[in-house]
Amino acid sequence: MNDWQVVLLRIGAMFLVICLGWIARRRNYLAAETTGILSRLVVDVAFPAMVVTQMLRTVDLPALRENWLCPVFGGVLIVVAYLVALPVAPLFCRGEQKHTFLFLAAIANWIFLPLPIAEGLYGDAGVRATLFYNVGAQLVLWTLGVWVLSGGKALGPALRQLACNGGLWATGIGIALALTFPALRGLETLNPRQASGIALAGGMLVQALTMIGNLTIPMSLLAIGAQLGGLAGPVHRLSRPVWGVLLARLIVGPLATLVLVWVLTLVGIHIPVTLRMVGFLIATMPVAISCSVMAERFGGDAGLSAQGIFYSTFFSLLTVPLWFYVIQHFAL
Repeated sequence: MNDWQVVLLRIGAMFLVICLGWIARRRNYLAAETTGILSRLVVDVAFPAMVVTQMLRTVDLPALRENWLCPVFGGVLIVVAYLVALPVAPLFCRGEQKHTFLFLAAIANWIFLPLPIAEGLYGDAGVRATLFYNVGAQLVLWTLGVWVLSGGKALGPALRQLACNGGLWATGIGIALALTFPALRGLETLNPRQASGIALAGGMLVQALTMIGNLTIPMSLLAIGAQLGGLAGPVHRLSRPVWGVLLARLIVGPLATLVLVWVLTLVGIHIPVTLRMVGFLIATMPVAISCSVMAERFGGDAGLSAQGIFYSTFFSLLTVPLWFYVIQHFAL
């Protein structure tokens, strides 16, 4: 099966789960309060548990040497998308709306949508790379991203939010534990008949974290669908700024990333295949769901955010597999 077919299969399956969340929200099976609780469970509990166990399972010194550039690239992806959106924005919007336009064009869904696709393509190495990309993306989101969205304001609260980010703390803790206590890697598949009391207790803890972490992807997809189903604002027709967001986020941004990788290759900078393809996968993703909440919090255009999230998520069903087909047949 070709990579683009794997992407098509995964994104199609994910879309069905997202649709289930959307229907549940529309039928009020998942009310607004329940959706908020589900989202917080994903972000504050399931995702950090998954990150810690994934770091324990896959991180060692060779893996760190291979992946150390991922946080840098995670931030670079946002910066590149922002820079190429700058000349596009005046063609589609004016005034204060430009801040929201640039923010939506720059901030892709870099975790919960690409994670299952990266796992399907590259296994644990793909998941690990995605989690490392998250570190750099979070740093740029809560600095440059908030600065762009708020028009140069509200950076202080954003930095405080960054300092409390559970995913970043979980990444650091997981890496430290994996390097300091490499024996922990075996606790996930511990044989209880051959384990000491301390090992048995550790195995229970690690396996409990693994079970909780395994909830991350299905719960996050349900939460995405429910959030899309509960979006406020006019999402029934595409305005001119929304067309611009779709162009910048789904076409221009990925194209610029492809050109950047080509240039880096020309100057002799080698990026391992898995890291390169995971980065490209993230670059093709739709607008992040969290952009709606952040637009409301930092003075952005909530209506444009709602439309950008809804339609970019829908059209990404076509554009993401198409991009992978193009890169597989013409760019590799």
